[in-house]
Amino acid sequence: MKRLTDLGFIKVGKWIFTDGRIHLNLDSNHDTSNVLYSFVSDENILYIGKTTDPLKKRLHGYQKPGSDQKTNIRVNKCILSMLSNGKSLDILILIDNGLLKYGNYRINLAAGLEDTLINELNPPWNLTG
Repeated sequence: MKRLTDLGFIKVGKWIFTDGRIHLNLDSNHDTSNVLYSFVSDENILYIGKTTDPLKKRLHGYQKPGSDQKTNIRVNKCILSMLSNGKSLDILILIDNGLLKYGNYRINLAAGLEDTLINELNPPWNLTG
């Protein structure tokens, strides 16, 4: 997790387990968009993703995945398994400050870092290859 916090990731909430279901508990940044996010338990990075949608909307997809949302369904099962076994699961984000540019073009930091972090850190809930 230190590798994420060294990049500027901050904790904004956690997943909780009540009534046999997972629930999103965000302390801040509900409407922040264009972020890179990670799910972390006991200092272990389990998943990395990005969104251009508001954070709360994107994470809601893991809480209540649609029938055709394969990634959301898979990660929902991972979250449910972890929480039902009494583990904690924190949510960390990196906010794009909009300062990264190439020439006159703004570079989406979340999009630019997602693949690199997944390849370097190899979080178990991310499918690669």
